[in-house]
Amino acid sequence: MITFICSFLCLILGYMFYGRLVSHIFRPDDRKTPAYTKEDGVDYVPMKTGKAYLVQLLNIAGTGPIFGAIMGACFGPVVFLWIVFGAILGGGVHDYMCGMISERHNGASIAELSGSYLGSGAKWGMRIFSVLLLLLTGTVFVTSPAALLARLTPSSLNATFWIVVILAYYVLATLLPIDKLIGKIYPVFGVVLIIMAVGIVVGILHGGYSVPEMELKDLHPKGLPIWPYMFVTVACGAISGFHSTQSPMIAKCIKTEKDGQKVFYGAMLSESVIALVWAAGGVAFYGATSGLSDAITKNGQSGVVYDISTGMLGTIGGVLAVVGVIACPVTSGDTAFRSARLILAEITKLDQKYIKNRLIITLPLLSVGALLTQLDFNVLWRYFSWSNQTLAMVALWIATSYLLKNNQNKLCSLITAVPAAFMSAVSLTYILMAKEGFRLSQNIAYPAGLCFAIGLFAVYMIILRRFSSKKTGM
Repeated sequence: MITFICSFLCLILGYMFYGRLVSHIFRPDDRKTPAYTKEDGVDYVPMKTGKAYLVQLLNIAGTGPIFGAIMGACFGPVVFLWIVFGAILGGGVHDYMCGMISERHNGASIAELSGSYLGSGAKWGMRIFSVLLLLLTGTVFVTSPAALLARLTPSSLNATFWIVVILAYYVLATLLPIDKLIGKIYPVFGVVLIIMAVGIVVGILHGGYSVPEMELKDLHPKGLPIWPYMFVTVACGAISGFHSTQSPMIAKCIKTEKDGQKVFYGAMLSESVIALVWAAGGVAFYGATSGLSDAITKNGQSGVVYDISTGMLGTIGGVLAVVGVIACPVTSGDTAFRSARLILAEITKLDQKYIKNRLIITLPLLSVGALLTQLDFNVLWRYFSWSNQTLAMVALWIATSYLLKNNQNKLCSLITAVPAAFMSAVSLTYILMAKEGFRLSQNIAYPAGLCFAIGLFAVYMIILRRFSSKKTGM
């Protein structure tokens, strides 16, 4: 339990000190934000800080920090280190920079930002990649809550029924102005989400469960190596490229740049707390990583969440906890499709102020999502996880380019370049080794991933030296 408490305290200190450092490096000012300069009553709508924070939290806190953390807990307590330091040094920086750079570019998507800072080729690549990721995300966040709802309701209301209901809701959430539906229900779900996390912690303490202390070794019962599998399995709780598609949505709504640390960095670290809670709950409830792994194999991620919730909190508390877990993916799935609509609108130049133009993009988009729900959830999750971390890698290199071009102290770009290089190694190593990738041995994948990261960092250092030479006039 000491490890869990220390991890929680580290996240608080990370927000207070490292989050403030990141904000200081970006230098927010008093300029008018796009919420006012481009206000359209649909996507560009000023929001109060608290509401913007809750919307951002629920945008990013899908099934990832819950399912991902539970699966990551199979590696043992070492997962706490990745959640804490990944979030403070990587995820929080990633989300803050993506949101604030977007805000400086009138709420532009991560795809458009890649064109501004990495070139037109990168822009088209990111447009395609982002839309595909958002389709995968939206689909994953349809099937997982539908499975949970089916367990809580009569057998006549099966998973297929709930998939239809959730997709119908997604149509409304994608089409309607952000303050009419999302802005009204997200704060309520946010409260449920917080109560759910607190409930699991109380369940651990009151039930006398034991949370294992830190062990720097791999305890995964199936022998999956920590590197790179744990760093991909636990994505949303530590760092996730999906967030780079969500932050621009709230960048269109913040009233002042000085809200950035609270809204973007703060929401990311809040999500990490959720991941910590579920990682601890998973190991504590089943007693060992082998028991947790067996339960995931037998009942699936949804079944494990249901069993932990009801087992620790009883029927009423369990239902409340499961409702919170349902709210997480649903409130990320709707904004995934909404983000995809906005990216496609940038490509097609269709003005989204008009409902007709929103329908032209939304209906085909959700139709594709409906077809993808027929695929196996585990396959979708694996591709979602890898594409997640690959997008995070690209987003961090975009942020690095931004800092090189816009910050007088070029060395400040190290705050994004170092995690960008790290995620570059993670992404390539994983796809070379994984079943859904090239299935190469560690002897090939490990050196290749390391060389890839070193090569990109070397290019960064050359560019950094050039920028520094121009500054000094050498």
